[in-house]
Amino acid sequence: MTKKNVWIAGLATPVMIAMLLLFAGSPSVRANDQPAATNAEVKIDNFSFGPETLTVPVGTTVTWTNQDDIPHTVVSTDGVFKSKVRDTDEKFSYTFAKAGTYPYYCSVHPKMTGKVVVQ
Repeated sequence: MTKKNVWIAGLATPVMIAMLLLFAGSPSVRANDQPAATNAEVKIDNFSFGPETLTVPVGTTVTWTNQDDIPHTVVSTDGVFKSKVRDTDEKFSYTFAKAGTYPYYCSVHPKMTGKVVVQ
């Protein structure tokens, strides 16, 4: 290999690294710029929602899981979401697309209440 070829080969690596860094730094390529899907859970047990108040960012999917021995529902007081009756270990999920406060209750046991605060 001649001295000129060694120099070009030695230059290829730094040039390729620089190009990769340039393109990796481009906003259209960066994965970090994409909003991550967020999930949160509420457990239904002993005639209560836990946590009773849950604060989440916009776009979060909340999943309620009935861990009680009797059926329950998850019903928004504003009519935004409404589950069917959920037996033991059954789940209900809803994705919150707008900021706001979403109070809810169990229609089978109306004294069971909870709230999702979306920021």
